[in-house]
Amino acid sequence: MAPTSLIPYAAIGITILIVMAIIVVMMILAHGVGPKRRGPVKDSPYESGMPTVGDTHRRFNIRFYLVAMLFLLFDVEIIFMWPWVKAFYLAAAEGATFEMENGDIAGKGFILAGMVLFFALLVFGLIYEWKRGALEWE
Repeated sequence: MAPTSLIPYAAIGITILIVMAIIVVMMILAHGVGPKRRGPVKDSPYESGMPTVGDTHRRFNIRFYLVAMLFLLFDVEIIFMWPWVKAFYLAAAEGATFEMENGDIAGKGFILAGMVLFFALLVFGLIYEWKRGALEWE
């Protein structure tokens, strides 16, 4: 890569450096200027305004984690549909075509087929988890 081809990325690098410098300065200021009161009340764990009852290191049922992971999985897959909606709208309503890396042209049929496949996998995953009982609570 020639040095001139890296010029567009210089702004991103400078922004990252500035953000890192601001973070370091804020952490130093918070540590140096912040209050330094210590005591049993200040050092005790705080959980939603309620004192902790019992052992705080108890094990949770795996279903809590399973539901959280399923939510993240399907939520992220739904987020991937937003760019597709825009591309499909441009292709279907305005007749736009998109050139792919190998030079082929992708129209609304190709875009629709890709999303049908993606959505079929999403529905298949949901049905699979439903049949396995991951969404059932006793």
